[in-house]
Amino acid sequence: MLYFDAVRRSGSIREAARRLNVASSAVNRQILRLEQDVGLPLFERLATGVRLTAAGEAFARHAIVVLQDAERLSAELDQLVGVHSGHVTVAAAEGICTTVMPGVIAALRAKAPRITVSLRRTESLRIEQTLTAGDVDLGVGFDLPVSVGLRRLFAAEFGVGVIMKPDHQLAARAPIPLSACLDYPLILPEDAISIMQLLAPAFLRLNVRPVASVSTNSIDAIRSLVEMGVGIGLQTRFGLERSLAEQRIAHVPLDAGGPVVSTVSILARAQRALPAPVDMLIQLLADDLRQRQQAEQLT
Repeated sequence: MLYFDAVRRSGSIREAARRLNVASSAVNRQILRLEQDVGLPLFERLATGVRLTAAGEAFARHAIVVLQDAERLSAELDQLVGVHSGHVTVAAAEGICTTVMPGVIAALRAKAPRITVSLRRTESLRIEQTLTAGDVDLGVGFDLPVSVGLRRLFAAEFGVGVIMKPDHQLAARAPIPLSACLDYPLILPEDAISIMQLLAPAFLRLNVRPVASVSTNSIDAIRSLVEMGVGIGLQTRFGLERSLAEQRIAHVPLDAGGPVVSTVSILARAQRALPAPVDMLIQLLADDLRQRQQAEQLT
């Protein structure tokens, strides 16, 4: 099962062997034996590697559950002897990665130093794919769809605003109509960033297609460009804390026929029972997001 999963993830028997630190022939032998037991080919052999067959796709869904359950069992056995250990893999949007996760991971490590964490910066619209594929334990992002096979563990709401230099003409208005933003150079995220999907209906009501002076898939780059006076941006406060505190930028609520609210969600696969290390991280992450939501409501 481990060999199958390694080949599935890497798309190559040779690469899977390298990651597993075994001979390619040993991996190939195990795959052939597994296909013989199943009675169907699980991989299509290509010149560039391998690709899952329909039977392989079905088997992969089973393998993901089995391997994740094995990880959960190991963590539960460790708990019985008073040891918190294990590994948690998180796919998180850029603003979550830079703002929320460092503090959450530090708190987790202080509480259970034997738990290790992998943090992967992932655009919100791609988090669903990584969860469904079983590549990560948790997904944390903005306005995530909850498709079949996934479940939402926690959600918190945050207002979308206009960011600009504090001396900008719009800084004195609150809230700022979306239509007023169109008169200034816009620094916008690319479509893969969820906020553009969130604002799409509002632009449609205005019967306009926004033209970006600069477009990027980096929220951090938008902040830097706004600080340099290149234009204005549209986003939540995530990743802006230091710039706001040092008054390098201003964040003013956006009015697009009403407030624009972005939901930060924690998602996991629906089929699996979560291991103790994953559950510990979820509790710390939810507490952090809850506190941020309450703080924003007071401003």
